[in-house]
Amino acid sequence: MIVKKNILNIYYLFLLGHLTLWTLVPTISNINLPLDTIEALAWGSNLDWGFDKHPPFSAFAVELFFFIFGSNDWAYYLLSQLFVIVAFIYVWKFSNEIMGSKELALVSLLALEGIFFYNFTTPEFNVNVSQLPFWAMTVYFFWKSLKTNSKKFWFLFGICSALGFLSKYLFVYILFSLFLYFIFYLKKYKNQIKNYFFSIIVSLFILTPHFIWLYENDYSTITYGLRRSSLGNTELIGHLINPIIFIFNQLIILLPFLIMIFVLLKKIKLLKSKNQKIIFLFAITFLPVILILFTSFFTGAKIRTMWMTPFYLFFGVFFIEYFKKHVDFKKFKRFFVVFSFLFIVSPLLYLSVSLIDETKRTDYPGQEISRLVQNKWDDNFVNEIKIVIGDEWSAGNLSYHLKSRPIWINDLGKKVMEIKDNQGVIYTGNPNILKKICPGVFGTIKPVGYCMIGKK
Repeated sequence: MIVKKNILNIYYLFLLGHLTLWTLVPTISNINLPLDTIEALAWGSNLDWGFDKHPPFSAFAVELFFFIFGSNDWAYYLLSQLFVIVAFIYVWKFSNEIMGSKELALVSLLALEGIFFYNFTTPEFNVNVSQLPFWAMTVYFFWKSLKTNSKKFWFLFGICSALGFLSKYLFVYILFSLFLYFIFYLKKYKNQIKNYFFSIIVSLFILTPHFIWLYENDYSTITYGLRRSSLGNTELIGHLINPIIFIFNQLIILLPFLIMIFVLLKKIKLLKSKNQKIIFLFAITFLPVILILFTSFFTGAKIRTMWMTPFYLFFGVFFIEYFKKHVDFKKFKRFFVVFSFLFIVSPLLYLSVSLIDETKRTDYPGQEISRLVQNKWDDNFVNEIKIVIGDEWSAGNLSYHLKSRPIWINDLGKKVMEIKDNQGVIYTGNPNILKKICPGVFGTIKPVGYCMIGKK
């Protein structure tokens, strides 16, 4: 049995331990930031209300941290863990609301350490991690809104819904699931319809600049997402094979988590319950997964594993609430042994992989390359580097590491005529092509070519 007075201590130690471990380990083991984080920083250098691949919130977040901390890698590992921790805090708050038991709430939270989305993959701050706090807060504030019908909670629900959507469009799966739950109990919540629409108006107000950007940019973010899922390029067999692969991947991912849950139970017995809490928990856990499974089945879309990052945040709450009559706290020591094993082994495994495998993106000498480029620039030009042009990785690393923090642009296109003589520009790309067309100083740091155009 967990000693009640120790529950909060364990909770705070877990949050602090997770934050510290997963900030320190990648800081120690990685030479360079991961691809998605560099990509977000590239976008952040040239902020807009959207980008070709994703909506803008992840770029806003990293740019804020760059403004505060500059090009210190540890800051972006910290940023990622702060997003995870905020999600954990709201899972904890929601668990306490649902269960009314801090012991059960603690177990439902600790069990998330059995899902690698919340430990091993978190050092890479990206749009998936960016969704986590908003997914948790959206569910929490929706629940509070239904219970109190307070405009304050409906307002917060609207804000979090919008910010989650601005992180990644897949956020719509949790919003649609909550909508279906609301419709299912429409008679019960008919007095709350007005406030529900109020929350939608709040969200639309926040989202309007992004929708305008989408229209002005030919809906490029949406078309990118469709391409990534191979939508429209799938043969008929893909409508069957892709969902089966999706289900298999999810079972593998959830296996350690399920072991942690079932090690606590006296017996496994399915309950026939029409408890509204269970129905709500089903709506926020299994329903979004079922909806995305149906998406794969009907469209043939390939659902990439990492897309599921926020979908399992409340699985611990569902399973513990569903089986709570069979939870045996005498077995908590077994549960804690499994939890401790995963809590320690995950960062050790990450550290080992990072140190042994020297072919990863995080071994890219981005800082050293930027130093060499800066030296060559200083030898030839008197102005600062203001613009870097090229892919998010090569040019994005320059944007992040160079002392002048130049803005990143993927392709100037028709804007090439807008470049002024006093603006320092570096093109990155295929060295064989750049060497032929470069009107300035050319150099190569294999396998990338650099064309520098500045004021002498």
